Amino acid sequence: MEKIIKGDEVVVITGKDKGKRGTVLRRVDAEHLVVEGVNRAKKHVKPNPVKGVQGGIVDKDMPIHISNVALFNPATKKADRVGIKSLEDGRKVRVFRSNGELVNA
Repeated sequence: MEKIIKGDEVVVITGKDKGKRGTVLRRVDAEHLVVEGVNRAKKHVKPNPVKGVQGGIVDKDMPIHISNVALFNPATKKADRVGIKSLEDGRKVRVFRSNGELVNA
């Protein structure tokens, strides 16, 4: 089970964007994810009239390593670590390490 999934609100805990909050847009692979508004880079785009793409310089969200982000805990309003817990009926759920509450995604 993945500790951080698409749609989670995360906080960047290290790097040039430290302290920024954003939503996970997608998982690139097992260790990288794209977070909205974090790790932005300027990319030069060639025009493509067939697809209707206009050329120029665009801002693009680049992947960030999963170890550089932590899940945002709305109860404490801080970044928090995530653990996995098995329930009585056999389901595995994600819980916040600080207070043990379930992560609702």
